[in-house]
Amino acid sequence: MSIKTPITVAYGDGIGPEIMRATLDILFAAGAQLELEEIEIGEKVYLRGISAGIEDSSWESLRRTKVFLKAPITTPQGSGYKSLNVTTRKTLGLYANVRPCVSYHPFVQSKHPVMDVVIVRENEEDLYAGIEHRQTSEVYQCLKLITRPGCEKIVRYAFEYARNNNRKKVTCFTKDNIMKMTDGLFHQVFDEIGAEYPELEKEHWIVDIGAAKLADTPEVFDVIVMPNLYGDILSDVAAQITGSVGLAGSANIGDHCAMFEAIHGSAPRRAGQNLANPSGLLLGGIMMLNHIGQGHIASKVHNAWLKTMEDGIHTYDIFKEGTSKEKVGTKEFAQAVIARLGEKPSQLKVADYPAESKKIHVEIKNRPRLAKETIGVDVFINWDGPSPNDLGDKLATCNTEALKLVVISNRGVKVYPDGMPETFCTDHWRCRFEQPEGKAVTHQDIIDLLSNVSKAGFDFIKTENLCTFEGKKGYSLAQGQ
Repeated sequence: MSIKTPITVAYGDGIGPEIMRATLDILFAAGAQLELEEIEIGEKVYLRGISAGIEDSSWESLRRTKVFLKAPITTPQGSGYKSLNVTTRKTLGLYANVRPCVSYHPFVQSKHPVMDVVIVRENEEDLYAGIEHRQTSEVYQCLKLITRPGCEKIVRYAFEYARNNNRKKVTCFTKDNIMKMTDGLFHQVFDEIGAEYPELEKEHWIVDIGAAKLADTPEVFDVIVMPNLYGDILSDVAAQITGSVGLAGSANIGDHCAMFEAIHGSAPRRAGQNLANPSGLLLGGIMMLNHIGQGHIASKVHNAWLKTMEDGIHTYDIFKEGTSKEKVGTKEFAQAVIARLGEKPSQLKVADYPAESKKIHVEIKNRPRLAKETIGVDVFINWDGPSPNDLGDKLATCNTEALKLVVISNRGVKVYPDGMPETFCTDHWRCRFEQPEGKAVTHQDIIDLLSNVSKAGFDFIKTENLCTFEGKKGYSLAQGQ
């Protein structure tokens, strides 16, 4: 008798319960050896006053089973509710989001008949750190955090995934022509780690033109690795141009736990109508079966689903006259897949998962700490005054022996000294003070400066120390500086 693998299951909100029932019916009909632990997450939990959308007992289940099959949830409108997806991914260390985007031409209409792209998205940091502040009446801030360990983990995972799955090329998308330090680090790590995989083709694209190329000619890509925000957006784009975002499943992989889901939302307007397409969650479930070592069942389910696609048995979202043969509901679609268990597609590529899953474990190298030296400070000020020159002249009186005002910028653009009158300014000013000879300054030097700024009547709202690392600047210049 086969040993059942315990997994945690959440039925979610909106169409979630319907597509989860359909998915589980198919998996069990195929012989999946699963022991379910059900938890409640999402809207009902939020509305009970739990801002994270998940209770402590549910975390206990996730940490025990280490495998999570999750239906979409609804996050209530309004402030104070944190994304449960982001919370789960970060809390459990699910650093790699893997989204295969495949065209099923000619059975599902697509302008890209040979598309087969896997997007590997960093899952824990970037702007999704969710660290935001309102700093003035006019200005809000969101911190973009990129770490070397985070870059190393996701880039290494992408190359290992490509190697394990017989892929030929790994592409990196960043915006390091603008964000030279954060996205620049991601690109640098990609180049460093890529050199260890000589059998794989490597390339880098600036994300804007890369996105245009992906939408226009996706067949030139194979595996694409990206920071969190770009990966989130472009994996939805990639899924949609295959034929429908409803056909994409997603795996969230960490060293200890994994979560599997559809990439679409809970679609509350379609709930309870037996309309929803369960394919995205089912394909996430197939990825789960492969992950837990039930590859033969994963192949069986995937091939039955492909045969259903070929036979034109489609839900409303992908049904097209002249291409599809029968429009069915959620339950009927699941029954059609179950009826085809044991069959294989005749035109689409047959799925063949290994009997034993190849889990990817990424080791992060310990690196020596770099010598850091503080040589200045950016003081951010909330100020409504007549001109940047007026601000600069007043702030210059706050100089100390250790720190002198060198530049003021507004929204990143230099406005003092010698700013342009055409530059639009808001009420949020970055005022840079540096040690004139580039020597180290102390915390007390910065405190003395802030004391002068406060005594002069300025409202400083944050500071950022200006540091060098092994003598190299660890900060950017203002635009125009």
